[in-house]
Amino acid sequence: MHELSQPIINIAKAALFRRAATEQGGLLSGQDPSAYNPNDPLRLWIIQVGVIIMITQLLALGLRKMRQPKVIAEVLGGIILGPTALGRIPGFQEHIFPKDSVPYLSLVANIGLCLFLFLVGLEIDAQVIKRNARLSVTVALAGMCIPFGFGAALSVPLYHTFIDPSVKFTNFMLFTGVAYSITAFPVLCRILTELKLLDTTVGIVVLSAGVGNDIVGWTLLALSVALVNAGSGLMALWILLTCVGWTLLLLFPVRYALAWLAQRTGSIQSGPTMFFMTVTILLLFGSAFMTDVIGVHAIFGAFLAGIIVPREGGLAIALTEKLEDIVSIIFLPLYFVISGLSTNLGLLNNGITWGFTVAICALAYSGKFGGCTLAARYAGFSWREASTIGSLMSCKGLVELIVLNVGLSAGILSPRVFAMFVLEALLLTFMTTPAVVLLYPPEMRKRVTATGAAFDSVRDDAKADSPSMLEGSSNGADRKPPPYSKTRFTVVLDKLEHVPGMMALAQLLQPPPSIVNREHARDDLHDVTIEALRLIELSDRTSAVMKSSVWDTLIRTDPLLGIFRMFGELNGMTVSTSLAVVSYEDLASSVSEIASRTSAQLVMVPWLPPHHESYRDTPNSPVVENTSRIGNPFDSLFRATNNESSHSASALHSHFVRSVFLQAKTDVALFVDQHVPGEAVKVTAGASGTGGRVHLFLPFFGGPDDRLALEFVVQLCAHPRVSATVARVVRQETDLRPVSIDKPPLAYHVDGGDANARENALTVTSTAFPDTQYGHATTQTRLQSETADNIIWQRYSAPLSDVASFDSTTHDALSRIEWQTIRSATPLRAAVQSAKSLEDSTAERRSRLLIIAGRSRRLAAEDHHAELKQLIDEHGGVASEVKKTVGDVASAFIVTGSEASVVVMQASKASVE
Repeated sequence: MHELSQPIINIAKAALFRRAATEQGGLLSGQDPSAYNPNDPLRLWIIQVGVIIMITQLLALGLRKMRQPKVIAEVLGGIILGPTALGRIPGFQEHIFPKDSVPYLSLVANIGLCLFLFLVGLEIDAQVIKRNARLSVTVALAGMCIPFGFGAALSVPLYHTFIDPSVKFTNFMLFTGVAYSITAFPVLCRILTELKLLDTTVGIVVLSAGVGNDIVGWTLLALSVALVNAGSGLMALWILLTCVGWTLLLLFPVRYALAWLAQRTGSIQSGPTMFFMTVTILLLFGSAFMTDVIGVHAIFGAFLAGIIVPREGGLAIALTEKLEDIVSIIFLPLYFVISGLSTNLGLLNNGITWGFTVAICALAYSGKFGGCTLAARYAGFSWREASTIGSLMSCKGLVELIVLNVGLSAGILSPRVFAMFVLEALLLTFMTTPAVVLLYPPEMRKRVTATGAAFDSVRDDAKADSPSMLEGSSNGADRKPPPYSKTRFTVVLDKLEHVPGMMALAQLLQPPPSIVNREHARDDLHDVTIEALRLIELSDRTSAVMKSSVWDTLIRTDPLLGIFRMFGELNGMTVSTSLAVVSYEDLASSVSEIASRTSAQLVMVPWLPPHHESYRDTPNSPVVENTSRIGNPFDSLFRATNNESSHSASALHSHFVRSVFLQAKTDVALFVDQHVPGEAVKVTAGASGTGGRVHLFLPFFGGPDDRLALEFVVQLCAHPRVSATVARVVRQETDLRPVSIDKPPLAYHVDGGDANARENALTVTSTAFPDTQYGHATTQTRLQSETADNIIWQRYSAPLSDVASFDSTTHDALSRIEWQTIRSATPLRAAVQSAKSLEDSTAERRSRLLIIAGRSRRLAAEDHHAELKQLIDEHGGVASEVKKTVGDVASAFIVTGSEASVVVMQASKASVE
């Protein structure tokens, strides 16, 4: 059972006593590169690693779409490379995995297994059990005892049918019970994170019970190995006592010494230093060596080393980040291939074997599911929640496979029984995600509230009690709401460089206290509240899962949220915080879900697009997007598109922004920060910051997005240091649009629903990424939209005719707005020229310009496609992702090189209807 020490001794002997010189000519001398050479096994090892990584990664790509954990791909890859599939090909196993090379492969795999169990120990936080001990202990005990009993009962017929009599029945029974009772904690954490269950009552209980289950399971495994290695009962007792002594040594003096070293070296404050990493790695392999020579498996010592690492300051997460990539990419797949080489599903070749296989799967699931479900129901959960807890605790994953491999290497399990249990572990792990989605859909989930008892909760579909954005003041039904009635905002924060822009925009939302106190002392309707949403992308790394499992701590320590909380305090705004660790595909849905849950009236999303020079081509060869290109079906699989700009982080972020526009149920404001890092702003010192002046420019073309933008401009102008210029841009009636030589007029001159149809066709055919799509605009809806444009323009541009409808604050806001009407045959060009002149004049007035524009992807009053194409031909190309994200109007400002930042508004569908 000396899995780690004995191969090292054998390899050392081979290196010392085989000194004969071998030919080093390699491939050019006619040698077979796959031939096994005991003096130089590196060549074959590289081939083996390459084959293993390619197989497992290809399987992971497909299974990821089915929301299955990566461990299934690794186990299936090992089975495919073993005698079940590719091993049946003549010569495959002799050339790729010859028997003489297996010890070298096994040595590397066992080193990786020790590193992996160290990472598992880092994931386990005892504080999770302490915080939720009342409920989790009941579930954990039921999830251990009942499956262990089922496994012990099934071991009787299994032993008499398949196991050699030389194997002690007690050893076999103990391994069977441990395999039945254990839960795969690392896989469980990832499933909870991907299904967004970590902040639910079910997720908290499962996470706590999984930690306790894992600790007890590894302890039982250590006991099982000690009994197997012992020649007598007395020897087993000595092995167990020695292991307990080593465990106590690590848990108390060594743990305190490691915590002191972490403080002394500054590893807790600034991340692990090189010296601390060196000591930790030595401790890891030293502990693995000690438990191996004691008579317990080396993985138990590695697991103990991970448990004693300090958790303060995110040190455990930082250590995981330094080790996880090499472990998950190389070491773990190697271990599962070693397991797969021993798994031959072809041995399941008769009715008795398949009968026992079905019984193993049924009893394993019913024991875990039934025990945990009944315990959770007894603890006070509903039947739906209790059954979800039972399904999650039934996840087996790689932990059971490790137990099975230990039993196989000890000779306790036969290859046939080993294949039965491997199939059971795969099936139960595969069933976990679909069963949870079916039993616990999002609308039925209960999430933990920030206040109250630990398990007070609200459902996902619960409606907030806050007033609607369309409601007026509570002082009278005849009082019209002021334009700045939007008071609840959700601000998306995903990168540090996005914070300054969001702070600059959010600062304008709160009028000075003097105005608020003077006009609205009778109610608190106009107190601005901001929900700062921190988005963290869930990657395949273990550290991302660890961050999500400590979200309640991370939400208080995250630097971006801390900066924004302080910003809110300094500006008199109420800032609450949320944090979501989700996959890339679920980022936008998380924004929409949290905005709906908090009854936000406007979602503000930041974006730092590439500067116009970076995606501008030469003037002689402008970039014109190809509207006829068919999207590559593999683009969505690899999260990329064919054009070169799509490989940048900005293009990926634009996909996220478009998803927010598509899925949001409320109004959305996209802040396009045009400031280039390293360049000075074109204003004098003091023009920015808290006391700086801001001038807004809104080109009003019409449509629901432009109407929302106009309301937003009036709201911002309630701040005394904000002024605005609103220009209604009208195309002249005598305008004749230019006709291209090689394209018919209909390619540029389309109206109504055809314009929207062309935009939608462009979106669908030019990329595999989904985008905002709207129905055809009928004559009635277009007339209604034009009427609404005229009403809102008349309401704000001529306020003297309806003085009674506004209060004094609104009058002050409107007095700071200059109203213009621009009539031009080229409205986009006229708007750009007006913005350019304002940009120069605002710089002289110690102010900065901010452009507000509607996205105009729905019920747009004008079709700007032809004119935007002309601007692109003159000024250079713009990335197609930019135009699709911000719309034609904002794209015109970006293409022409405007240095002013742009806020792109999109009205919700409810606002239009």
